[in-house]
Amino acid sequence: MEPAIETTNLTKRYGSLTAVNQLNLKVERNTIHGFLGPNGAGKTTTIKILVGLLRASEGTARVLGQEVHVDQADLKLGIGYMPELPRFPKHLKGKELLDIYGRMYGMNQLERRAQIPKLLDLVGLKGRENDLIGKYSKGMQQRIGIAQALLNSPELVILDEPSIGLDPVGMVEVRELVKTISKEGMTVFVSSHLLFEVEQICTHITIINRGVALVSDTLQNVSNLISGPITLQVEIVNLNESVIAALKNLPYVKDMTKSNNTLNIPLKTFDDVRAEISKTITNAGGIIVAMNTKGHSLEEVFIQLINKTQGGKP
Repeated sequence: MEPAIETTNLTKRYGSLTAVNQLNLKVERNTIHGFLGPNGAGKTTTIKILVGLLRASEGTARVLGQEVHVDQADLKLGIGYMPELPRFPKHLKGKELLDIYGRMYGMNQLERRAQIPKLLDLVGLKGRENDLIGKYSKGMQQRIGIAQALLNSPELVILDEPSIGLDPVGMVEVRELVKTISKEGMTVFVSSHLLFEVEQICTHITIINRGVALVSDTLQNVSNLISGPITLQVEIVNLNESVIAALKNLPYVKDMTKSNNTLNIPLKTFDDVRAEISKTITNAGGIIVAMNTKGHSLEEVFIQLINKTQGGKP
């Protein structure tokens, strides 16, 4: 199956400014893919090319197996798109807005009557469908924006900065909504500069700066490969010197720190050695209560990459 999104040397210039520079991007289906970068990195320009609102200067973009061209109506029927800071007529009710968008998608009355209540419930606006959009909070306006992006049951949902301008409660609501959309079998492509939000919901990420892709992989692989190996946190009953000595004999274990019955074990390998760690602890008389992996935060990776491209300290 072809990727949901694939670009090859995608470039967009505005005079002497290159907003997107030879971008090669692949978004696999049935993933939540975060598209990260500082303000002005080229995220929104890329998205506008993907949805057919802008024409690329060079290169190609394929979405759902088709090459993208400006004003390609058939392709857009398979895409749900919410732009950054969506603006809707304040005099319309939430239900009226979705009905208008449903007609634009070519949905008949029966389809609209079935789909609109379901979506209002999904985005948490059930009971507020007859309120004027002008009375909606920012969080509610973002949620009605996501609802309109889902009206035509798209295979791919593209959300440009869905949490921008929201308070912490609104951010959590949108985050949970994105997770729910993914469970419905849709591919979700989320553009954001809010690293913590992306880290909470995405399975894959691409980081760009100045229109150039710096890295693109699973969230775990990006964290591990850029910033180094992980740390194991192991809670142990009967934690004694024999257990500690046995672990120190392992070639990939660095200096450990102890906190009550928990060991923090930095590793010198990218390999999955949890089974061997478990066996070593058990053979030394320890009983494992819990074992967790602690990688490096996305923020650390992001700052490291951006600093390198801007000539700062790595």
